[in-house]
Amino acid sequence: MCRWLGYFGDPIRPEELLYQPARSLIEQSKSHAPDVAIANGDGYGLGWYGTAEHPGLFRSASPAWGDANLREISAQLRSPLFLAHVRAATGTPVQQTNCHPFRHGDWMFVHNGFIDGFDRVRRELVLAVDPELFPAIGGSTDSELMFFLALTFGLAEDPLGGLERMAGFVEAVGRRAGLRHPLQMTVGASDGVRLYAARYASGPEANTLFVSSSVRDVRLLYPENERFQHFSDEARVVVSEPLVDLPGLWREIAPGTAVVVQPGDDLEVPFRPQAP
Repeated sequence: MCRWLGYFGDPIRPEELLYQPARSLIEQSKSHAPDVAIANGDGYGLGWYGTAEHPGLFRSASPAWGDANLREISAQLRSPLFLAHVRAATGTPVQQTNCHPFRHGDWMFVHNGFIDGFDRVRRELVLAVDPELFPAIGGSTDSELMFFLALTFGLAEDPLGGLERMAGFVEAVGRRAGLRHPLQMTVGASDGVRLYAARYASGPEANTLFVSSSVRDVRLLYPENERFQHFSDEARVVVSEPLVDLPGLWREIAPGTAVVVQPGDDLEVPFRPQAP
């Protein structure tokens, strides 16, 4: 199981979420999750929106906890929207091109989960990718293929619909191949304006996903905690697992649900895979 986080709000240094919390993403990467025998030591990535036309990307196949370069860069840059990921490989090679986030144009994408029986369905899934997009695929993971399928099925024009059509297509192909529960996923995607996240599984158990509560409410709950004073009212964090153990700070996103973190009111809607 991989782990990821996404931040939206006024610009902050990524180290504030990657390193500083008691259960930071780097600390989580050192220890395996319940019922998972391996740590997230198969690479990492940080993608951010800054001053350039397209998002920046910093990825490595080394374990996140031992890479001084990640600590340096996350302490120096500031971004209003970023995605970070620590990887536990599920059958594809440990190499930089297989590390999340994946990027295409203005879009970035992270995934926690797997396509069951990927070796059995991979060919059909790959052939469904738009031929104009196919040359941009750099690695061999099911996660990157899911991203390019979502782009193929309209992610840029209809983000949640594109993700639903991707999930529906993966499920249809998997079930034709005799797979009972083809898809397990929490995904995060962004175009630099909004952060989209969804939690879904074909079977009864879905990997966890949480979103932080309103910063204004958190300040009222913990007025003595200076950490919350400099976060903007718009600030939200979406995480695979909570970064700190503070009652009222995190709300679990229900299975079969998508959230859109954006300027103004956020959106929470059912996530329903559909045929493209």
